[in-house]
Amino acid sequence: MSEFQLNRRQALIASGLGTLSLGMPGAVMGTDQVDASGKAVASDKSCIFILLCGGPSHVDTWDMKPEAPLEYRGPYDPIATRVPGMRINEMHTELARLTDEFTLINSMSHPGSISNHFDAMHNLLSGQSEKRVQQGVPDEHPYIGSFVAKHKPSERNFVSNAWLIKCVGPPVFCAPNIGIGGYLGSAYAPLFVGSESNHPAMKDFSPPQIYEPYDEGRFDERKLLLGQLESPLLDRDKQVRDWSDLREKTYDAMTRSEGRQAFELNLEPDEVRARYGMHPLGQNLLLARRMVEAGVRFVTVNGWTGQAEHDKQGPPSSSWDMHGGNMGMGNAFGNGSYGMGFCLPRLDQALAALLSDLKERGMLKNTLVVVTGEFGRTPFVLKQDPPGRQHWPKCFSAILAGAGIAGGQVYGKTNKLGEYPTENPVRPEELAATIYHALDIPINDPQDATGISRSLTTGKPIMDLFG
Repeated sequence: MSEFQLNRRQALIASGLGTLSLGMPGAVMGTDQVDASGKAVASDKSCIFILLCGGPSHVDTWDMKPEAPLEYRGPYDPIATRVPGMRINEMHTELARLTDEFTLINSMSHPGSISNHFDAMHNLLSGQSEKRVQQGVPDEHPYIGSFVAKHKPSERNFVSNAWLIKCVGPPVFCAPNIGIGGYLGSAYAPLFVGSESNHPAMKDFSPPQIYEPYDEGRFDERKLLLGQLESPLLDRDKQVRDWSDLREKTYDAMTRSEGRQAFELNLEPDEVRARYGMHPLGQNLLLARRMVEAGVRFVTVNGWTGQAEHDKQGPPSSSWDMHGGNMGMGNAFGNGSYGMGFCLPRLDQALAALLSDLKERGMLKNTLVVVTGEFGRTPFVLKQDPPGRQHWPKCFSAILAGAGIAGGQVYGKTNKLGEYPTENPVRPEELAATIYHALDIPINDPQDATGISRSLTTGKPIMDLFG
């Protein structure tokens, strides 16, 4: 051992990073490409994963059954699209113009006997069909964003994995490993951004502390001091050399303006912000686009659409848990906070704006967009006043676009009432494998943080989805 051996904590403290260590959630860095001038450029692949917390009704949104009896199909009609067999809600007036840009999967399914948000969200986000509990120890399988952060870490941004508005209602809405990174550790967990009382549709929105301005003079002084301490040892101590390289990457990531500027939504033209919609979902999708531009690899966006001014029932986190009267959430087909009349137009506006914006900026070819809930809703309307639908894990829908996904197609079918898949069922395993494939991440024989070889998922990518 050398007379001066620099450990991780000492390096970070001496450099002025303090609590902003690389062990914090989301803070992992890798090596991006650089252009001819040596400036880092965006990763070739990123993902925006829009989680419609609560589970939207597939038969009222993207797998409509207009020939079914009224007590099944509900009050809505499908809107005409260019894609044969694609039946989406009449309130999707903007998305109907963009059907060439995305693939619609109508055969998502949880094959296991699961019907609660907690397990369904865990399975969806981990790429598993069953929650595995061995000897009372909960499953520690990391979620997709954590694996992406490990295998495609960012160098341009201090954060590789982010989550915009963590589910903030009762714990039932949050899967167990959302904030811990599973067996990969906290460094691969997402950095949570915003809340129901601090989101980018608000004028006083505040970004996470790590993106706040730093004391440049003090930062540079500590950088110089640490460099002087390291210098005599660089040629003969590999650990010091390794930490010196890591420190330089950390300095570079933290001093780049891109990460902080992503949160300056006032830099966007008013018409762009209005295009996305001045509500939580719209502005979070705009922020997600800006974060991907700034080098963040995986951004999960809570599909919370906000709360209606005249109806603020229910927790502000899971707009799509539309039970109706039996859960005190109002009419699932109404214009309240948990009504499709309020939520669907906002989703239509925000998602259409994101897809169009990404395409216009040349980003859609390298940005995978995934939109889904953790499950669907009962094909039959509950006999109650006001009406709603219960959880339905047997069948639900998902939208995929970008990163090589072919547009203008419907994959999978369900029976005439939307009760179960009849063609090409897609489990969480296949969805996860498809996401990894789109992002150029191998799913076979990777190594976790302990060096143990484990598979990211047992599923296989759905190659028919790619153009």
